[in-house]
Amino acid sequence: MRKRISACAALIALALLLASPASAQAPSPPLSPDLEQRAEHLAHGLRCLVCQNQTLAESNAPLAHDMRNLIRGQLAEGRSDAQIMRFFEDRYGDFVRYDPPFKPVTWLLWLGPFALLALGFAVLLRTLARRPRSRPPLTADERARAARYLDSGP
Repeated sequence: MRKRISACAALIALALLLASPASAQAPSPPLSPDLEQRAEHLAHGLRCLVCQNQTLAESNAPLAHDMRNLIRGQLAEGRSDAQIMRFFEDRYGDFVRYDPPFKPVTWLLWLGPFALLALGFAVLLRTLARRPRSRPPLTADERARAARYLDSGP
């Protein structure tokens, strides 16, 4: 029984050790100021997949940190900015770009807000067109009732 407990404890300790941040990907080597500036520019052009409303440069999420390290590693390997962007697009889709390209797959992203605005304007025009332009005149009975109401006053 004790052997089973100690074996389970050893397996749990091993699992925790493997899951610890120490076993995470090592940070990429330091870059020259020019490459660091390119890495920062690329990080501003890519979306954090965890936060989704922040760029990689703004996010503190662990995935964003890993993605910034990937950018630095690829720059150290001599890849161009276009190759790095293509790598992230192939891996995560056009959504990863903070400014997705205008192509058939992303037309909804670009044209959707304008289509909704046009639809709202059309509904507004239709609603205004259906409203009566002027009210019909009051009948004699309605005028008498209104006069009695106004005469009774507070």
